[in-house]
Amino acid sequence: MSWEVWVTFFMTSWVISLSPGAGAVASMSAGLNYGFRVGYWNAIGLQLALILQLVIAAAGLGALLMASEWAFGLVKWCGIAYLLYLGWKQWHAPVQLHRDTDTAVQAGARWGLVWRGFVVNASNPKAIVFILAVLPQFLDPHQPLLEQYVLMGLTMVVVDLIVMAGYTGLAAKVLGLLQHPRHQALLNKTFGGTFIAAGLLLTSAKSS
Repeated sequence: MSWEVWVTFFMTSWVISLSPGAGAVASMSAGLNYGFRVGYWNAIGLQLALILQLVIAAAGLGALLMASEWAFGLVKWCGIAYLLYLGWKQWHAPVQLHRDTDTAVQAGARWGLVWRGFVVNASNPKAIVFILAVLPQFLDPHQPLLEQYVLMGLTMVVVDLIVMAGYTGLAAKVLGLLQHPRHQALLNKTFGGTFIAAGLLLTSAKSS
């Protein structure tokens, strides 16, 4: 991959990561509920799922997923169901103006957020469709493909970690400014509604 091609891909990765989606909503929700230090673990889960999707695409399984209406539909509806569940859970989340600083509780929250981020990204078939549609445009078939996939994967992960840090930190800052339970209750419903909207938008995803 030439320097010019990588720079173009680098810029494309920023556009993709900055575009609002289920991952951004999950990051902001995590920052709102847990603060930045704990909430950022959600971004780790998002990246683990992204790496899995890149491996699937590189192995050629992504094309099989797109070709199979049944497999694509299964992944899609599992993702929709999970986003709707997260929306319902966030909508009814209790108001907590003071974060729990207990080490054991925070450790459990971290791993729970990693899992949540992973499921949010892994159950989104639009990500696989995007990877299959966009990444081949940057591949040089005359160069080793594995090295190119690794470079693009590292680029996407680093960029997305930076962007999700921004989303998480922004929401955590908002939490620090909350002075009334009614304000956080409103934010909980806002994020809950956004999760639900993301799930409903996912119903329009098609394999081709």
